[in-house]
Order: sequence, then C-alpha cells, then structure tokens
Amino acid sequence: MKTVKNYLSLITFSHTIFAFPFAMIGFVLGAYDTGFIGNAERGFFPDAPQTSWELMKRLIFVVCCMVFARSAAMAFNRYLDAPIDALNPRTAKREIPAGIIPRKNALIFTVVNSLAFILCTWFINKICFFLSPVALFVILFYSYTKRFTALCHLVLGLGLSLAPVGAYLAVTGVFHLIPVLMGLSVITWVAGFDIIYSLQDEEFDRSENLSSIPVWLGKQNALRFSAILHVISAGALLASGLLGDFGFLYWAGYAVYCGMLLYQHSLVSPADLSRVNIAFMTANGIASLVFALFVIADILI
Repeated sequence: MKTVKNYLSLITFSHTIFAFPFAMIGFVLGAYDTGFIGNAERGFFPDAPQTSWELMKRLIFVVCCMVFARSAAMAFNRYLDAPIDALNPRTAKREIPAGIIPRKNALIFTVVNSLAFILCTWFINKICFFLSPVALFVILFYSYTKRFTALCHLVLGLGLSLAPVGAYLAVTGVFHLIPVLMGLSVITWVAGFDIIYSLQDEEFDRSENLSSIPVWLGKQNALRFSAILHVISAGALLASGLLGDFGFLYWAGYAVYCGMLLYQHSLVSPADLSRVNIAFMTANGIASLVFALFVIADILI
C-alpha cells in the first residue's frame, strides 16, 4: 500500500483534476451529438458506438486513457528531471531524488503506462488508436522543453488540451470546433497558471540555464503574460458557448471559471509568492471542476 502511495505521489495524482473535467465535457458533448443523450437527432457518425453499453465501455477506456497518459507523462518528467530536482531545495524531497523510488523504476513505470494508453485507444476507435502515438509524443516531449524554450508552458498546455478533443473523438470519431475551442482554452489556461507556479523557481532556473517565461521576461512581465493567456482562455470558452448555443448553466459555470482566473491573479505578486500553491491548486481545481459540472448539467438538462 505504501508503494502505491509513493507512485501516486510521484505522478501527483491529485492534479488530474485539471484536465479530467474537460475530458468529461468532450465525452458528454460527443454523446449528445451522437444522440445518446438529450433531445437532438442522432447525427451520422460512422465510428460512433451503436449501443448505450458500447458508449459506457468507451467511457471506461477514456478514463483509463486519461490515467495512463498522465501517469506516463508525470513519471517521465520526474525521471528526466531527477538530477535537476536533486539540486532544487523545493523539489529535492521528491520520490526519486529522495531515494524513495529508483530512477529506473520510474522509467519502467512510464513505459508500462504508455503501452497501456495505446492499448486502451485500440478498444475505443481507429482514429484514437492512430493518433495515440502523436498524443504520447506531445505529453512526453514536454519534459525536454524547458531545456531549450521559454514556451515550455504552452507545450504543457497543449498536452492537457488533448483531453476534450480526444474524448469527443472517442465518441464520434470526428473533430468538431467546440471541443477544439475548449482545447484552446485549456492550452492557454494551463500555460497561464504554470507560469505563475514557475515563479517559485525563477532564480534556480536562471542559475541552471533552464528556460521559462519568468526567466525570459522577469516576474512582473511573466505575470502579465499569464494574464493575457487567461484572457484568451476565457475568450475561447466565450466563443465555444456562443457557437454551441448553450444555456444558463453554461454561463453560470463560465462566470465561476472567469472568477477563479481573476482570483488566482489577485493572490500573487512579484514580491509575494507565499500563496502560489493556493492560486495553482485550489483556484484552478475549482475553475475546471465547477465549470465542467455546470456545462455537463447544461447539456443533460
């Protein structure tokens, strides 16, 4: 049991709350468009499930894909960054630098979860299976990016943005503008809050020649850049809501989402980073979870 707890800590399982709610939005949207829920007429989707039981099986595999993909990405990040983490006082107590989990075990864990992810996509549909190596490349490649580009935060956002798009594909087998817009919102939302989180390591990253927006622009301008990204995120969800002709509940969830974005920026300043973790975990966890609940309720009702 202790070993399981260590691996859950290695992959910071609690952070699943960021992307998972958006995946559920994508899945429910797909179920609506294929006529399994709501009052809409069933559209023509050749790769869509034919029965409710098949839809449920796809939901199970989508959840498994989320777990396996994120586990692979986080374990690989910890494996690759272990030498760096050992030098950083903030991260030196992580499982690999602290000797709790051997570095090679983290790599094996990455490989196993990557293979499990690809296998699950095989049971969903052809397009998800064929695109699975692309998705895997994106989420694993992120771990290299801070070694050469300050835009690493956007690559992280890109990885998480696959959640609503991929979940919609899992049901319908086709792309659609609304989940793509939600994916754009996730890219800029995640990149924005990751910039805020990385403020803590600005001095360390600079000393180790690592790249980030705070290293590139400085703390004050990094916060401004983060705010711009969050404005784009809110704009993408605004466009999604208008295009999808959603109802009151969508807009109520949207208001909470925007409120949480404003709240997290009120917590942090270049001179005071003491509440970064509240801005990072609490505000963003509430933003994604509440927004998803309201949107899904809007679709169902």
